[in-house]
Amino acid sequence: MGYIVDNYAGKTVSSPAKVVQPEQLAAALSPLAWKILQHLAEHPDYPKNVARHLKVHEQKVYYHVRNLEKASLIKVLRSEGKQGALAKIYAADASALAVLLKPMQPSAKLQSLKTEHKRFLEPFVIDGRLNALVIMGSPEPHGPTKVRAKDGPEAAQLGLFFGSFLNYIPESCVRLDTEIREADLKHNLIVVGGPAVNSIMARLNERLPIRMKQVEHGAFKYSSIYSEPSGKSYSEENHGFVVKVKNPFDRTKEVLVLAGRRSAGTKAAILALLTKFDDICAGNSYQPKVLARVVEGIDADSDGILDSVDILE
Repeated sequence: MGYIVDNYAGKTVSSPAKVVQPEQLAAALSPLAWKILQHLAEHPDYPKNVARHLKVHEQKVYYHVRNLEKASLIKVLRSEGKQGALAKIYAADASALAVLLKPMQPSAKLQSLKTEHKRFLEPFVIDGRLNALVIMGSPEPHGPTKVRAKDGPEAAQLGLFFGSFLNYIPESCVRLDTEIREADLKHNLIVVGGPAVNSIMARLNERLPIRMKQVEHGAFKYSSIYSEPSGKSYSEENHGFVVKVKNPFDRTKEVLVLAGRRSAGTKAAILALLTKFDDICAGNSYQPKVLARVVEGIDADSDGILDSVDILE
């Protein structure tokens, strides 16, 4: 899914847009089909209700709905029981449609990056598209300790970072750890949050060169960050780490982990990616070939908010 951005009445406005082929668009070109598509873009609805709203025969609406669904211009949002039967509620797949007259080009910004920056990003960003699944910890109580993840604001910063290299964002690119299935793990992954709040990170943790140290067997309690390259441990709440490794669930893919002792440590890891990208790409201070860094978040102006970061190794 991409976006159309324009200027309207002096304001910048945007709308989710789906890139379609001309043969897909053909299903919407009759006046009635177009009205149905517009209606479903504004109000997901049953075909019967659409027919009533447009004052047309129900069978005509069903005909166009089938064609629009076949062309992937609309989708079934959900099904509900109506008079002893299941009725499908349809919705438009996007607020806008776009037909490309020539193929999209790779992001110019990505092409102009330093070689080491481009190499770091390319598994996750290909031809201006996000080529990874972002996995966040659920904000609801979950896992053995029933914890809640609090990394939502940090995820917005992460989105701004990757968004600067993208011209296309796929649907469902961000998932909660509680929504992940085994097949999802065989992608490039960007995993946010420590193992106590993100169950996928808990599965990755022991396979990372920098990881959280578990201090109680059978309980997901982690006391500090441990670094294999240096042999050091880091235990402050604002300590975090950034690691890029091969995906252990599919060795042809890669994983980027941004995590910390607490949410402050995870914020420090994301802040390091945003503000110390040169250092992140340079590799570990003790073993430069290992793309794994320990960082420390700093409250430079003493306002209670981390706004700077130091690289510890």
